[in-house]
Amino acid sequence: MTVRTRFAPSPTGYLHIGGARTALFNLLFARHHGGQYLLRIEDTDRARSTPEAVEQILESLRWLDLSPDEAPVFQTSRESRHAEVARELLAKGAAYLAYDTAEELVAMRERATAEGRPPRYDGRWRDRDPSEAPAGIAPVIRIKAPREGETVVRDLVQGEVRVGNAELDDMIILRSDGTPTYLHAVVVDDHDMGITHVIRGDDHLTNTFRQCMVYDAMGWTRPEFAHVPLIHGADGAKLSKRHGAVGALEFRDQGFLPEAVCNYLLRLGWGHGDEEFVPRDRAIELFELKDVGRAASRMDYAKLSHLNGQYIRAADASRLATEVLRVLAAKDVRADATGEARVAALIPDLQPRARTLIEMAEGARFALLPRPIKPDAKAAALLEGDGRAMLGRLAAALGEAAWDRMALDAALRAFAEAEGRKLGAVAQPLRAALTGSTQSPPIDAVLAALGREESLGRIADAVG
Repeated sequence: MTVRTRFAPSPTGYLHIGGARTALFNLLFARHHGGQYLLRIEDTDRARSTPEAVEQILESLRWLDLSPDEAPVFQTSRESRHAEVARELLAKGAAYLAYDTAEELVAMRERATAEGRPPRYDGRWRDRDPSEAPAGIAPVIRIKAPREGETVVRDLVQGEVRVGNAELDDMIILRSDGTPTYLHAVVVDDHDMGITHVIRGDDHLTNTFRQCMVYDAMGWTRPEFAHVPLIHGADGAKLSKRHGAVGALEFRDQGFLPEAVCNYLLRLGWGHGDEEFVPRDRAIELFELKDVGRAASRMDYAKLSHLNGQYIRAADASRLATEVLRVLAAKDVRADATGEARVAALIPDLQPRARTLIEMAEGARFALLPRPIKPDAKAAALLEGDGRAMLGRLAAALGEAAWDRMALDAALRAFAEAEGRKLGAVAQPLRAALTGSTQSPPIDAVLAALGREESLGRIADAVG
């Protein structure tokens, strides 16, 4: 058997980070078993589904390196097939036509609620002859739910779960306008796509019992099911925007690397010993559903930031330079070829301490600013008093130095000794003049990245 998994989002909004984890688990399971990972866009909610949401989902998956092995399947393109199966169930007596009016259904639910019963359909058309149908009512097709015994699902995460069939009702599989219901369409699509394992959030667990009715009535082999607990906020409540970022691309915008996000999501509900840093190849090697926990996970943004810092330190410097330039461009701070070279030169000194690309971008921003640099309040204070006069003397000393980090560091130390100052008392006013801030990479790195002409020009601007 070739393992085939699928991720099946609804394009009614952004890709939630919980959905991204579901996609990741599907991909890892398929890769671990040498199978295929597919994507189905469940766009049957025409009123809420949008092309923009579809593109956002696809972009999110591309960013996270979770794109499918085959072109996406759009559920609406298969409605004729869904209807065909519904009519096949009708023909074999496993489903029936129901001619209830909207008013009758409302009355049925109200009566059940008043009597303390669940508001299920009471099956009144289950055994009636369609010849009794009232005029002018377009029927729906309802499946005949089993009435005796239990439906049992041996879930690969939750273990054995069961429901009494008396709890199930005769659900609609084809609406009166000929469109399929979600629960019916999902089963037909999973069967036709050859899906062997359905890995999804445990909020779908109750749907599974109802979907099994379609599998069983059609005589189709059920896939293996694995229902993964949801992600909650730190307070235990359902994860929402009040907890922080929840859309996959929000994490990109906040400066996280996609591999760090995937690593964090992997460890959010799955574990293998004490391994925290689990790159994709290692994750594929290790991933098994038996290691997925049954309890809901809690999102910890501080842990994600810490892990992201590890991935930044391990990342290729040229890639980080490209990412930092992208972040800066998004803030309308753009670079020409000279600016790009300056940023690239700063990356090795920004890498060790940064937790996000945003922090790296802020650390490199000064390299792209036009002259004259406007210092912030703290930096401006360092340039008052004898700061400017000292910088004038320092500029003359630096002008005679070779322009590499070792020579620049030596020149700064010699100048500080000659002035009878601590190195920091020289470096901080110089930093203020070069960057407009009191924080930056090491001052010799700043000088080297800016180059002789730009550095001396910025100092001259500060001296006035």
